[in-house]
Amino acid sequence: MSTAEKRCDQDGILRPIMPELDSVRGIAILMVFLFHGFEDLILAGPNVPIWERLFLSTVRLGWTGVNLFFVLSGFLITGILLDSANKPHYYSSFYFRRALRILPAYYLLIAVLVLLGRIGLVGEHTSWSFAGLSVIYLSNITPLLGVPRDYSPFWSLAVEEHFYLIWPTAVRILKRRSLVTAVALMCACEPVLRVFAVACGGLWWGPYTWLSADGLALGALLAMFARSTRGSRTNILRFAGLSALVGTAALGASLTVPMPMAISLRATCVNYGSLSLLSAALWLGTGGYRRVVNLRILPFYGFISYGLYLIHPLIIHIYNDMSMKYVPSFSVGHSFEKCLLRLFLTLILATAVAYISRTTYEEFFLQMKNKMGRREMDPKPVRYDEPPLPSRSR
Repeated sequence: MSTAEKRCDQDGILRPIMPELDSVRGIAILMVFLFHGFEDLILAGPNVPIWERLFLSTVRLGWTGVNLFFVLSGFLITGILLDSANKPHYYSSFYFRRALRILPAYYLLIAVLVLLGRIGLVGEHTSWSFAGLSVIYLSNITPLLGVPRDYSPFWSLAVEEHFYLIWPTAVRILKRRSLVTAVALMCACEPVLRVFAVACGGLWWGPYTWLSADGLALGALLAMFARSTRGSRTNILRFAGLSALVGTAALGASLTVPMPMAISLRATCVNYGSLSLLSAALWLGTGGYRRVVNLRILPFYGFISYGLYLIHPLIIHIYNDMSMKYVPSFSVGHSFEKCLLRLFLTLILATAVAYISRTTYEEFFLQMKNKMGRREMDPKPVRYDEPPLPSRSR
């Protein structure tokens, strides 16, 4: 190992500004956008090119972007809580900052969804029941209450909000070893719960919090490991390799077990793969290959990822409704080319809306958060505490 590499390894991976995390966000949101962009396309006919089928099979794995966001969120939130555990205003600072980051754009979208359905701009109405449950972050359990999920991406925000309600207290009162034990129990129990859920005819993954918490737990484990005495670059790379190995083993085991267990193990595989990717990004971001995880386009999409997550399904819905009503020739139907055109146009529009929201409306509230951070927490508030979380409609 060279002198520069040794110095970098000793410095560790945690810094006030970690630009590679924006790249991870960018990867995740683009994966989710591709998934939703091609979700409803059904290729028909015997002469469909093989490359189109392969392309669709690949982009339809984009739902795994939400797992990556869960792991990233667990890493970031746990890191914030650990770093501020002994500081004053622990709870008020955390919840006030989270509220300023998430609630303004979220509540505005709920109001827009209700309004658009009432004026007939979109074909699908958002019911008052769903809107009300979404306001209190219960949108992920609406099927249990007999209320249709009118805007399915909200479920992952509900999962994360439930994490916010429980995890700060756990970090505050538990010693580090007990916290690691709690994380290990979550990672062990979640696959078992998913097996029972699938065996009983439930969803294969979520939207319920008790079936999705192990991704957040794995991110929390990485945050604790990075802050331990073993949290060097070399060990983070080993951590990434071990995570990849566990994920591969889970995938291999899924090929030999009954279907309920197979589905649960494949979900586990995705979580450990996401953990490996995040760990590898942290390692790359502090070494000589940092350019790999600092491409311009990915940090840009990471910067606007929360707003883009919120708005892009609505824009796709509006495109579908408007094209069917006014320009039928643009309706996707079974056309791969028209689906590509929709993807291109909606990505441009959604990107523009998300960027404007991030730099104006959301920025207004973020400035309030940063002022509070300078007053109550650190002289120089960090930037890595913004884990926007997209979701998938499954």
